[in-house]
Amino acid sequence: MAMTTEAMAAWCRRLLGATPGEEMSLEQYVAAAPRLETLDDVPSGTPVLVRGDVDAKPGAEVGQGDIRLRSMEETLQYGRERGWVQVIFGHIGRKPEGSLDKVAARIGEILGCKVPLITDWIDPKTNTILDAAAETVRSAEPGSVLVLENTRKYDIERVLWKAKPEDVDGLAGPLATLANEMAEKIARVYVSEAFSAGNLDTSTCVIPATMDRVALGAYVASQFDGPLMECLKSQMIVFSGLKIDKLRNLEAMINRGTVRLVLAAGSVAMALKKAAARLDGGDFHLGVSEDPAKKDEPYYIPPDRVDQAERLIRHGQEQGIEFVMPVDFVLQDGQVSTEVGPGNQQFDVGPASSKEYSEAVGRFIASQQGAAEPGVVFHNGVFGMFEDARFETGTKTFIPELKRMHDAGLKVYVGGGEGGKALEKYGKESWITCCFTAGGTVLSALGGERIPYLVALGKAGKK
Repeated sequence: MAMTTEAMAAWCRRLLGATPGEEMSLEQYVAAAPRLETLDDVPSGTPVLVRGDVDAKPGAEVGQGDIRLRSMEETLQYGRERGWVQVIFGHIGRKPEGSLDKVAARIGEILGCKVPLITDWIDPKTNTILDAAAETVRSAEPGSVLVLENTRKYDIERVLWKAKPEDVDGLAGPLATLANEMAEKIARVYVSEAFSAGNLDTSTCVIPATMDRVALGAYVASQFDGPLMECLKSQMIVFSGLKIDKLRNLEAMINRGTVRLVLAAGSVAMALKKAAARLDGGDFHLGVSEDPAKKDEPYYIPPDRVDQAERLIRHGQEQGIEFVMPVDFVLQDGQVSTEVGPGNQQFDVGPASSKEYSEAVGRFIASQQGAAEPGVVFHNGVFGMFEDARFETGTKTFIPELKRMHDAGLKVYVGGGEGGKALEKYGKESWITCCFTAGGTVLSALGGERIPYLVALGKAGKK
């Protein structure tokens, strides 16, 4: 049955968190999402939409730049074995002109079959599916795999990104049209196999509304059921990076009550450093990071974030949490200083800070000896602008500490993103328990934020 504009408006309000009384915990959202095995009875020849993790840049050979594509292999082979016509769709980058041509070719190499790319599939004026695209899907042989061109090629994919609940009534009509068209002309079965798809993309959050059957893909389910659930029990957190909004995620993780040690660097550490100084009756100048003239820069730390950091430290200390923050900094000119000061900016932690971190790791390892279960460590981000050799030392020095903890029997998880790149550059994946392929999704999940595709799948699965 087609979805009405009114029903789509209600669906979107749910996605935006504007429906009181319907919020659930991460564990509840994960449990509510159907699994791939529930689709075992879907007949051969049935078209199945696969929201794929296709935001990748394949290198010259399989295994290069295609980890997200390879993460989909189990699900895609599962569908091929059952004769489904799988139609993969998703985005590459944020720009509409990006193409999935190389991605489709690499998926074909991974699966050992031809994977055509359907370059045009939506009429942007009417938000309807083009007849030629629908016919290509209809005429595909059982076991075929197709790819639809970059979803962000079309404006309708991005309309919920900045939407507020009061905007929904004006957006529901076009969204309902597209979702109904997808169900009528492409497929009525939907598999979510894009672990990193954390945005309110239409393909991720809206299309499931009109599907008869939905399920989490094998890889996404394995990540949520295993490593992510483990990370909810983290006793030690290494938090760093440029984005100060990570402070909100850190606060949510601390509020779960399992964290005993926080090692901080980057913008999070700067806010905590200033907050700690104020709590001791002093101050710590953050340099240009607290200059109101720089408020539009990504490194700017607004006063309310320092206030938040104060609350976080006070609450953490009440729980017996140890906060380890940098004691020296590499400034923009390469000088190492125990202060940042007006006009300066920190680009890395200094050698004394690295020593403090290493000693804290040693204390944590010692505290876990004789524990009933292995301790859990979550590492997110990098300690400085490690892409520049002048500012890589802090990150390069710390990565071996992950191996040290892993060798001591701890479970060590890396959140992906820049932390994953640093591990690849300075260490080995065998040094840790797991490196996630979707840093943003992992941080949001652990930080108490809603994962839109889990909300959508849970709601669609109840139909």
